[in-house]
Amino acid sequence: MSVIFSGIQPSGTITIGNYLGALRHFVGYQKEHECYFCVVNQHAITVQQDPAELKKNSKKLAALYLAAGISPEDSTLFIQSEVAAHTKLGWILQCVSYIGELERMTQYKDKSKGKEAVSAGLLTYPPLMAADILLYGTDFVPVGDDQKQHIELTRDIAERFNKKYREIFTIPQPHIAKEGARIMSLVDPLKKMSKSDENVNAFISMLDDEKTIMKKIKRATTDSDGVVAYDKENKPGISNLLTIYSLCSGEPVESLVQKFEGKGYGDFKEAVANAVISVLKPIQERYEHYLQSSELDKILDEGAAKAARKADKMLNKAERAMGLARHRI
Repeated sequence: MSVIFSGIQPSGTITIGNYLGALRHFVGYQKEHECYFCVVNQHAITVQQDPAELKKNSKKLAALYLAAGISPEDSTLFIQSEVAAHTKLGWILQCVSYIGELERMTQYKDKSKGKEAVSAGLLTYPPLMAADILLYGTDFVPVGDDQKQHIELTRDIAERFNKKYREIFTIPQPHIAKEGARIMSLVDPLKKMSKSDENVNAFISMLDDEKTIMKKIKRATTDSDGVVAYDKENKPGISNLLTIYSLCSGEPVESLVQKFEGKGYGDFKEAVANAVISVLKPIQERYEHYLQSSELDKILDEGAAKAARKADKMLNKAERAMGLARHRI
């Protein structure tokens, strides 16, 4: 049985892109693999966060994981800051990382551009991300294609540690879903959909109501020729909506193109919105149940304890390999 690890930051509500590209696949993974799903709240603080909002968003994200179908019986769901081994191993891995490779990370370059003061954590968080993954003997990390660089660095750090000290870390592989790995912005279909986009019309939040979803999709950027066809190069907006529609409805893109042959974009966009609503509505109902229930805290407490048992064993191996531990766990 392979081990899968995935973490999402609790900085704002995740989008339909996160769900279609990642979260919905996790539900299937947990039946066949040993899965660890983490709310990576310590990564969120590389930029300033409102403490009350961060706390609230961490629980909301955990509730969304459960509402989307993650089962505490089949998976381990926990909040990163509640398993101390993550930051402990993160420091160890910082000490085998090089400043040059951290400065080359695309996310660091993008987020630090034009700023006079940049958090040191923004530069050094990749070793913490590597720790998140390596603590659990992870074989596969589900990522979008824009995250492959982080997995490549994690692999480099793990191989370097194994060579310098002792071979204890599994070298993880990125796992990119064939469909839905890159849902694009509704406003700029050449750019990936992001929950941090300043234009709220660019993304559909998992918690958007029906009217908001309909409005955002009806406003989505398309083109002027009025033909529903899949052509990512020449019709990126329509192609993106077809991808969303197909993933939400389960119908192949080719069938959807035939269905809307000779019809206008208005009918097409309304159908896309209804397909999205039909997927999100039951998730939103389950989300409200978990958020209002004491069950959520119980699941997170048990998840943190279970994750810590495995993570502490790997941390102890790393500490012993470097000469930092007197006792075994």
